[in-house]
Amino acid sequence: MQLNNNVTEFILLGLTQDPVRKKIVFTTFLIFYLGTLLGNFLIITTIKTSRALGSPMYFFLFHLSLSDTCFSTCIAPRMIADALLKNATISFNECIVQVFSFHFFGCLEIFILVLMAVDRYVAICKPLHYTTIMSHRVCGVLVAVAWVGSCVHSSAQIFLALSLPFCGPNVIDHYLCDLQPLLQLACTDTYVTNLLLVSNSGAICTVSFVMLMFSYAIILHSLRNHSAEGKKKALSTCISHIIVVILFFGPCIFIYTRPATTFPMDKMIAVFYTLGTPLINPLIYTLRNAEVKNAMRMLWSKKLVSDDKR
Repeated sequence: MQLNNNVTEFILLGLTQDPVRKKIVFTTFLIFYLGTLLGNFLIITTIKTSRALGSPMYFFLFHLSLSDTCFSTCIAPRMIADALLKNATISFNECIVQVFSFHFFGCLEIFILVLMAVDRYVAICKPLHYTTIMSHRVCGVLVAVAWVGSCVHSSAQIFLALSLPFCGPNVIDHYLCDLQPLLQLACTDTYVTNLLLVSNSGAICTVSFVMLMFSYAIILHSLRNHSAEGKKKALSTCISHIIVVILFFGPCIFIYTRPATTFPMDKMIAVFYTLGTPLINPLIYTLRNAEVKNAMRMLWSKKLVSDDKR
């Protein structure tokens, strides 16, 4: 369908056109991105090398950190580089690839968060059957389904994007390619496309959020019957997950469950869940998790010992 379009590239306005503010954007988000890579790389390395972190919860955390890294990487490098350019452009094909990768890893993160909630529900509400229900094979199948489901979702986004004809303005008032800003440029009635977008992305975000909040409400209610020590540990883990869920789903629901209209705060809200959440996740899961912190200390101690032997 691209052959029917007059537009071969788009101009990204980014967060600002002011040269001084562009330098601030470059510095700030370069630090954010490097922090995201460092934090998630530490979690991925720690889980992969530590035998103490072999439970399903950390298996899902590994995939969450992986999706966070990829999710941020499909947006941040271009955004940082564009801050140094006077006119930032992106080709039609690159735009479509960014739409696919952005939705793929964003959807994957949603599914992984759902799986983590399921894991906590079984661990707290069905402790005697936990090892049977959440076996390594079951966890592997669930994660595989999450990857396939994310691919189906992002493929639907690509289908919607390619169905839009672009014949006029090619200026995107955003720092990334997404269906919402692309709908503003399409030279056709986008009512049906926007309806499909809301029923796809909007429904995934909203339904998943409601399911997560409901499941954590059940989990917190069931903690009444646990011992003080068990209650404290489970409560700490659940609160960490709830914080992540609210920080990620709040902006997503705001963006994808309304008509294709642009508000001044849209770009800043998008920054929060595309770059902010992947940076915050490692902090929440390490600072509030004693097992991860202990495993990181052991990994660091082993590295120091190996360096001393050399």
